[in-house]
Amino acid sequence: MNTATQSVQFQGPVGLLEGLQDEPVEGAFKGVAVIAHPHPLFGGTMQNKVVQTLAKAFVQNGWRAIRFNFRGVGDSAGVYDEGRGELDDMLSVIAQTQSQNPGAESSGLALAGFSFGAYVTSHVAAKLAPTGQLQKLVLVGTAASRFQVAPVLPELHDKTLVVHGEVDDTVPLASVMDWARPQSLPVTVIPGVEHFFHGQLPLLRSLVSRHLRA
Repeated sequence: MNTATQSVQFQGPVGLLEGLQDEPVEGAFKGVAVIAHPHPLFGGTMQNKVVQTLAKAFVQNGWRAIRFNFRGVGDSAGVYDEGRGELDDMLSVIAQTQSQNPGAESSGLALAGFSFGAYVTSHVAAKLAPTGQLQKLVLVGTAASRFQVAPVLPELHDKTLVVHGEVDDTVPLASVMDWARPQSLPVTVIPGVEHFFHGQLPLLRSLVSRHLRA
């Protein structure tokens, strides 16, 4: 993403996971953001343009952004596990980012995910919510038509941004609204935008930045 991007590795449950780390621009350090990529079996990687856009938004707002490849993607060990193992992958990455950063307990933790990554992130958020660590949650193109996305706990609603394209042909907007409606969870809809936000990535970055500054 930029010259400050560093390759990193994490010890996952079934072997090493490859990752990329971007340091925040100068200013107050807000914490660590861990970002999950789309479906491993359909070309999803940490280099996905939406994932890169999310990382850029976090970096520009004082967060260290960490992307990683789920098991079986790129040089990450293991094989696709329908979200179960990927949940464990993300939890292990988060645990290591917290242990590797002095003062992590007093700084923030943010989670973000795109598509399949949003589904995995929703379950990670549900597990971590009771700890009080989670400061920001961003779910983009949430794969509610394809997976059992976890509800966002009420205490996280004010910390959560859900963004979806109006004409998403991969995950219909209606499925996300059906998921969000029982929770009274707001969804930000971008008119005329499909799943990969072609032509509207700057707008996505702006919306995420606005949420992070709120």
